[in-house]
Amino acid sequence: APVHSSRIRVGRNIDGFGLSAGITQQQRLDVEKLFKSASQKFSGELAGDYYPLTGMDEKVRQQLVDDHFLFMSGDPNLKVGGMERDWPEGRGIFHNNEKTFLVWVNEEDQFRIISMQKGGDVKGVFERLVKAIDTVGSSVKAESGKEFMLDEKYGYIHTCPTNLGTGMRASVHIDLPGWTAEGVDKLKARCEELALQPRGTRGESGGQTGHTYDISNKHRLGYSEVQLVQTMIDGVNKLYEEDVELQKKHGL
Repeated sequence: APVHSSRIRVGRNIDGFGLSAGITQQQRLDVEKLFKSASQKFSGELAGDYYPLTGMDEKVRQQLVDDHFLFMSGDPNLKVGGMERDWPEGRGIFHNNEKTFLVWVNEEDQFRIISMQKGGDVKGVFERLVKAIDTVGSSVKAESGKEFMLDEKYGYIHTCPTNLGTGMRASVHIDLPGWTAEGVDKLKARCEELALQPRGTRGESGGQTGHTYDISNKHRLGYSEVQLVQTMIDGVNKLYEEDVELQKKHGL
């Protein structure tokens, strides 16, 4: 299927530091300090820079917004859960020089590790993510002696229970004009059948614009990372096939 871009992310939290709803101000700063130090040792295609939100230069901020990298404050769910206390202190964004590997620090989770690029090479995105998770994990361990929070039954521990397990969301941005004409509710129902989740391209709370959708795997728990990525790929290809037929039906 002809997709605009591919992105896979996971959340991770370090053992011994609170999740964002209960983390103390000092712990948050310690997580940031730890990551800042660890990230200086990233090498090869993962090498890059860390940009703290506090005191961020306006030009840098605008660039991150334009790249759709910057996470914003103001999400009502995060606010009511106490996750925006002491904002923006202790938060920041790391990205590599190619802008294909990102880490959000102290947003909803201590780390959101993200691999992304233009086009549909999901395998390449996944391989980079695996390398990135491994690198962040081993760098943090070298720095602090601590591992990511992991439970035998529930997998990787995240702030939001919907992320328990792999914490992985693999998504693509794709145009679905046929499905848009058919009706967004019908698209949602079809995605449900295919174990997918449709969102607008402005993220979870940004709403829908036009006919470009962010389509991702719905499940996080009970499946392996490889299974979830495959489910997303197969499902998107199916949606695209059906979209071509729907375009004919609606005379597009």
